[in-house]
Amino acid sequence: MKLKGIKAILFDSGRVLNYPSSGNWFITPNFFEHVDKNIFERIEDMDKYNAFRKALSYIDKNKLIKTREEEYYHFVKFYGILSGELPILNLSDEKIELIAKDLVYNNNKYTFYEDALEIIPKLYNRYQLGIVSDAWPSLLNVYEEASLIDYFRTFIISSIHGILKPDSKMFTLALEELNILPSEAIFIDDNYKNCEGAKKVGIKPILLNREKDNIEQTKYTEINSLIELLHIL
Repeated sequence: MKLKGIKAILFDSGRVLNYPSSGNWFITPNFFEHVDKNIFERIEDMDKYNAFRKALSYIDKNKLIKTREEEYYHFVKFYGILSGELPILNLSDEKIELIAKDLVYNNNKYTFYEDALEIIPKLYNRYQLGIVSDAWPSLLNVYEEASLIDYFRTFIISSIHGILKPDSKMFTLALEELNILPSEAIFIDDNYKNCEGAKKVGIKPILLNREKDNIEQTKYTEINSLIELLHIL
């Protein structure tokens, strides 16, 4: 079924257009230059999970992070908490700061999916494009490094506004910047709840299921690749 009257396409970023180069959002590209990999891998998975979860609870309480400098400050705290929970890693303050710096200032920390690199220029010729992502300010630098930033007319990052999807403001901010009606936009995310958030403001949601998981039945259009967008637009 072809979608009609669409003027803009809004994308989530993580797991839609890109993914962490290390496979984990918080294990930076150079993480194991500062952390003994053998020791890290010997730690019980549940202990690592609980340590990262406690560090994440700190970040979750600090939703308003407007600048890259503020992001760095908070991730020094993040990795400090992680270190305190996993003392076996024996991380000095200097190593904690270097890991945080790698997370915030390494513009190659994410890898873009091949279908994203292929389709973004094609869609740009026909639609206004935007990002609506739960992320931090350094995400902008990732897109600049990949020479993709100029394809997007709006770039809504949650921490800069102190809110998270599915908050309706994340979507209305993008609509206002593009000067379009909700019915004139589609939103692509891999998270069902975020699709519901877009639907509530009148945006057509599309669920991206790259892994073809047996996820719950969805009432929304589902695609397994961004290339499939070309068949419905």
